[in-house]
Amino acid sequence: MEKPSVDHIMQVGMGFWASKTLLSAVEMELFTELAQQPRDLASLQSRLRLHPRSARDFLDALVALGFLERVDGKYRNTPSTDRYLDKRKHSYIGGVLEMASHRLYPFWGNLTVALRTGKPQNEAKNAGEAFFETLYADPGRLKEFMVAMTGVSHPANTALAAKFPFKGYRTVADIGTAQGDLVVQVVQAHEQLKGIGFDLPEVAPIFEDHVASHGLSERIHFVPGDFFEAPLPRADVLMMGHVLHDWGYEQKMILIRKAYEALPTGGALIVYESIIDDARSKNAFGLLMSLNMLIETPAGFDYTGADCMGWMREAGFSSTRVEHLTGPDSMVIGIK
Repeated sequence: MEKPSVDHIMQVGMGFWASKTLLSAVEMELFTELAQQPRDLASLQSRLRLHPRSARDFLDALVALGFLERVDGKYRNTPSTDRYLDKRKHSYIGGVLEMASHRLYPFWGNLTVALRTGKPQNEAKNAGEAFFETLYADPGRLKEFMVAMTGVSHPANTALAAKFPFKGYRTVADIGTAQGDLVVQVVQAHEQLKGIGFDLPEVAPIFEDHVASHGLSERIHFVPGDFFEAPLPRADVLMMGHVLHDWGYEQKMILIRKAYEALPTGGALIVYESIIDDARSKNAFGLLMSLNMLIETPAGFDYTGADCMGWMREAGFSSTRVEHLTGPDSMVIGIK
């Protein structure tokens, strides 16, 4: 029998201390600064405009948390923060952490209200509009959101490009493409493929800039449309990354059925999220992401692999399977 312990309770209960320390470091571009060269306390205090009272404790807390190393009085990035939190690298995932600091951190302060009302606690709470309508009306906030989606999705995007057998296919379409990193990683890894990014018209310039930055403008193009109103683009493979969890069951089924209709026989639908394990007891990130959908959307929720395979079979897909990608993310594959 496990002995009672306060350690885990306190670690999680006060976890916002560590979270906000990391988020502030990302916001101040500390890791981007240190990617250029290691720096001592005085140099970082000056360059980041840190108050003398806070600087040493802040930097040493990041050392203790495993995000920085300190050698001979100089601070430097760890291998992980150097790869993923340097803004100058394509592998940067800090966009989602920037959004977490600016948006999600204060909204999660109202989790108890959301748990008792079932209602979103984000910008739409007072505006009276749906989250995406509010978001897409503000170009600056929309771009921040698109970059954040790339940040949270990039590791899974590269894993998906490597793990799914694209060899027998010629065309792919990314539904709800956002900045377009998923279709970029897939097309970049498979020279026979041509790609489509499908999203609302406001996304086009953000998508096209991202595609151009990877030199893929001749192989990937943008198609504007509302995936609830317009037919989905026809392609051999349709992909939905971190899309289905934004919606309730009925809307999820609409999208899966529309994907089935748009695919040829033998075509594939790939859905990926932080898929919750079937026992609903291990993938804490997936379960917390579902609570984030409670905060952010009127009806969205995350789901298990068994849930999604069942929905695909209901829509007509003859073969389904689940494959792990990386971290908390897995893909569910349906073959028509």
